[in-house]
Amino acid sequence: MARGAAVALVSVSLASIPLSRVAGAQSATRLLRTPSVSSRHIAFAYANNVWVVERAGGMARRLTSFQGQTQNPKLSPDGRHVAFSAEYAGNTDVYVVPVDGGQPKRLTWHPGADMVQGWTPDGTQVLFASPRATWAPNAAPRFWTVPVAGGVEAPLPLPRAYQGKLSPDGARIAYRMPTSWDEERRNYRGGQNKPIWIVDLKSFALDSTPFTGTKEMDPVWVGDAVYFLSDRDGVSNVWAFDTKSRQLRQVTKFTDFDVKAIDAAGTTVVFEQAGNIHELDARTGTSKVVNITAVGDFPWMMPAWKDVGGRVVNLSLSATGKRAAIEARGEVFTVPAEKGDVRNLTNTSGAAEIAPLWSPDGRSIAYFSDVSGEYQLVIAPQDGLGAKRMIALPEPSRPYAPSWSPNGRHIAFQDTHFRIWLVDVVSGQAKVADNDPYFMADRSIVPVWSPDSRYLAYPKRLKSLMRALFVYDVQSGASRQITDGMADATSPAWDASGKFLWFFASTNFALNSSLLDMTKYERPESKALYLAVLAKGDASPLLPESDEEAARAIVPRDSVPSTVRMRPDSARGDAVSGVARAVRIDFDGLQQRIVVVPGVAERDYTALAAGPAGTVFFLEPIPATGTAGGAGAGSGNALHRFQLSSRRAQLFVSGVAQYTVSADGRKLLYRANGQGGGLFLVDTDKAAPPVGAGRLAAPLRAYIDPREEFRQIFNEGWRNQRNNFYVKNLHGADWAAVKRMYEPLLAHVNHRADLNYLIDNMGAETAIGHSYVRGGDLPDVPGATGGLLGADFTVEGDRYRLSRIYDAESWNPELRAPLAAPGVNVARGDYLLAINGVELRAPDNVYRLLDGTANRQTVLTVNSRPDMQGARQITVVPVANEQGLRTRAWVESNRRYVDSVSNGKLAYVYLPNTGVPGYTSFNRYYFAQQDRQGVVVDERFNGGGSAADYIVDLLGRDYDGYFNNPVGERYPFTSPANGIWGPKVMIINEMAGSGGDLMPYMFKRRKLGPLVGARTWGGLVATTDTPPFVDGGSMIAPRFGFFSRDNRFAVENEGVAPDIDVENFPKDVIGGRDPQLERATQEALRLLSTWKNDRLNTEPTPPVWGRRGR
Repeated sequence: MARGAAVALVSVSLASIPLSRVAGAQSATRLLRTPSVSSRHIAFAYANNVWVVERAGGMARRLTSFQGQTQNPKLSPDGRHVAFSAEYAGNTDVYVVPVDGGQPKRLTWHPGADMVQGWTPDGTQVLFASPRATWAPNAAPRFWTVPVAGGVEAPLPLPRAYQGKLSPDGARIAYRMPTSWDEERRNYRGGQNKPIWIVDLKSFALDSTPFTGTKEMDPVWVGDAVYFLSDRDGVSNVWAFDTKSRQLRQVTKFTDFDVKAIDAAGTTVVFEQAGNIHELDARTGTSKVVNITAVGDFPWMMPAWKDVGGRVVNLSLSATGKRAAIEARGEVFTVPAEKGDVRNLTNTSGAAEIAPLWSPDGRSIAYFSDVSGEYQLVIAPQDGLGAKRMIALPEPSRPYAPSWSPNGRHIAFQDTHFRIWLVDVVSGQAKVADNDPYFMADRSIVPVWSPDSRYLAYPKRLKSLMRALFVYDVQSGASRQITDGMADATSPAWDASGKFLWFFASTNFALNSSLLDMTKYERPESKALYLAVLAKGDASPLLPESDEEAARAIVPRDSVPSTVRMRPDSARGDAVSGVARAVRIDFDGLQQRIVVVPGVAERDYTALAAGPAGTVFFLEPIPATGTAGGAGAGSGNALHRFQLSSRRAQLFVSGVAQYTVSADGRKLLYRANGQGGGLFLVDTDKAAPPVGAGRLAAPLRAYIDPREEFRQIFNEGWRNQRNNFYVKNLHGADWAAVKRMYEPLLAHVNHRADLNYLIDNMGAETAIGHSYVRGGDLPDVPGATGGLLGADFTVEGDRYRLSRIYDAESWNPELRAPLAAPGVNVARGDYLLAINGVELRAPDNVYRLLDGTANRQTVLTVNSRPDMQGARQITVVPVANEQGLRTRAWVESNRRYVDSVSNGKLAYVYLPNTGVPGYTSFNRYYFAQQDRQGVVVDERFNGGGSAADYIVDLLGRDYDGYFNNPVGERYPFTSPANGIWGPKVMIINEMAGSGGDLMPYMFKRRKLGPLVGARTWGGLVATTDTPPFVDGGSMIAPRFGFFSRDNRFAVENEGVAPDIDVENFPKDVIGGRDPQLERATQEALRLLSTWKNDRLNTEPTPPVWGRRGR
């Protein structure tokens, strides 16, 4: 049936079971996921393991006991086995286990993620989706089958397939073609919504469910009807489409929780909804909740001591550096410099304690705690004994960058909304001192106290998007701008003497001031170090110096001078007693008293902090150097020290991730680069410490109760959405009600992955893209070590034959093709007979023998014939991932097609994303083909990144004239010289999103050419600035979104529609075609046929200005 054909719509109401009836059964377990059904059993996933229960419900039996992922259980047609996906060996592979229990049997070994979909109707093979061997520029999955008895996987002919099932007779398949970037996203209406495709596996004729742009998922067969999930009524419910009568009917009418997963056997349908498993009789349309109890031991849920040293976030030193306060995994520790033990001052898995700082008198530690449900300021005894004082903050928010005034009276901090708050420690009263009017992820509006506690200095953005320094007077409540905004001024640091304010300033900040623009790429910012002389009467400490012998009286040897002149870098106010020189600021003429610090070359410095008087420290990111490459090529940040006494900067420590200085300026604590980098305490006023000196014996261990921590993470995720969401109304969601709706399911969470699932569903109520939930302290699983040869195989008889060998094409130094290196004696058509001496014969799986070979020398036995006679051995090094080789083959195949069809007139440029790889790909392909008249820009499968203004600006540029070329055939240069001046066409599809949404929007709005293909994803909000969870996981709260010049939020949840709609239907692609590429090329050639190419090939007649007379 063609899309859009008429269909009869029949609505059948099904009363849902009230949740209160389920809640009344105390023994029932919820958060049961992805059910599957047979004549006797229901299989499901819970606590990241596979379970089975009788159809009537009751006590479930556990089929797997594994700490890692086990998911997507599917019962076999005869009900005797369960197939599922699991990462027992570190990679997600297909396994099968008897329904009565036993040892799971592994069926696949390929390093790609193999996700079980179901079974073939005869029960002999498992159907799964895998991104292996894809003909796409990224890992787009397709369907495969693998024999239950073990053997060789076989691909279905469908070029792309994400989720689906075979019909009962095996002749058709109903499936969801595109991958979903955000599976839980509610009310989504972008390009990744497609109808359920129903394909005849012989003729490849395509039918589809009636489509209204809604989200259609998880099709299953009940006879000739396809049951699937659709949110066309605003909540995901079960719908049914009869492929014979062509009638569509709504089967369930839930109005609260979405239906999340569905399966069927015969006339019985099971589905997941509200954490329960429902059973539906397709003949009567009635359903019931199956009450199931799933209990067992979950070792990963037991409270245990854990090393949390790898989760260090914030550092603070006591006044004289005797102890350090450290935030790690939501706990506050203090660590001695030498003697004593580490103290955990908080010991609360159920609360997050963050951002500790030491009181100036050394008696207390302040931090922020969410133990009350919202973050409050806590002041606690530093020894961990005695009462804690809680200071409620006026507005719910998350605090950042706190700073305690040297006199102990105030604490300043920054909140979620970039406001500086000032808290009176005695009264507990808080007020806003100032705010940054522009969001930027660097959160640079960090308040820094003057030594006398009167002033706060901080950078703040102006309307120009440049930053100026401001000073807030605590006494008057007034704020003054002290730099003029003609340079980007950041990182203020008060000199300990109180006479100077140090800071960085950049005059080439320029395009780096933008929010997301790609034009800032490869534009390094450089900063100089400056200081401002605060009082008119004080001289610059950088005036010219000259060594002169001064006249002096002779002093007897046994006498002692009454005064000793201090070195400029040794004087500092008494931080412990609070005595400090009053800071005097003469604002009049202050701009003229700013001097640049000599001897400090302009670099991209960060994190300026003051030490003893006349001394500052700062970090310099060190780029990768040398020829080794890889993650270890760079040395991280270099920590420099500048001293007025010597008027020079010197390297103090290398490999620094973060650091802090004690209040008296004498001690510096730094954390080394790398996960779990060590902590080091060193002197600030002595020679640079030797490598490794001052390492603290600081084993940070915390007693973690996962259930308590999960509740804190759940609440933190809810708060993050409330605090950080890009519009105040959270898209109309009643956020308090949403929490009440999902919170009861928290009691049923028994795995960190299930917590992610729960909060992902809660976050989905805001109906927005990019709301990803990731990571966390998941139980350890083995590392995946499967190797790949960069080749395709066919099986002929019982031998594997090389049907294609992928090479790295040209100019791709990052790629390695194991079988294509010069001297590797192997060719297409050869047989692979053995791996590391083990003979390979089908049905043995080639990837079983390649397991463990990634990046290791591996001996292959190959031959041009399928036997050992005359066989030869070659040594290769398999790769862990061959997608890069397949991507390059796809790109180069497309480029050659466009070049051939256009007779060299059109360029082809592929853009994988709008981040650095996309920027690199554009520069590589566009300028290498700028001798062409037009260009086909392919941004299908574009993963986004930045706003691609750089690319769109260049595509839209025109030339203003020429410069003549005095050599060769004198072919003139255009000015500007670089560009393709003729027609442009852009190809888009549903897998282009985020920055890949914005780029075609810009291309279209600027009328650069037509868009060809399919509607883009529809996700144009930014993911930055969401604080991580205490265990390292995250729940993104989109921070800002795009709206159009006509003042309407645009692209998000709609995508960008093509001017010429072309779908790559399966039959065409199976036949070796790419209709989207073909149509785009045809359109570019059509435009080229009417384009007037007025580019000159010759220069004009030379002037004769030097000739005399007429």
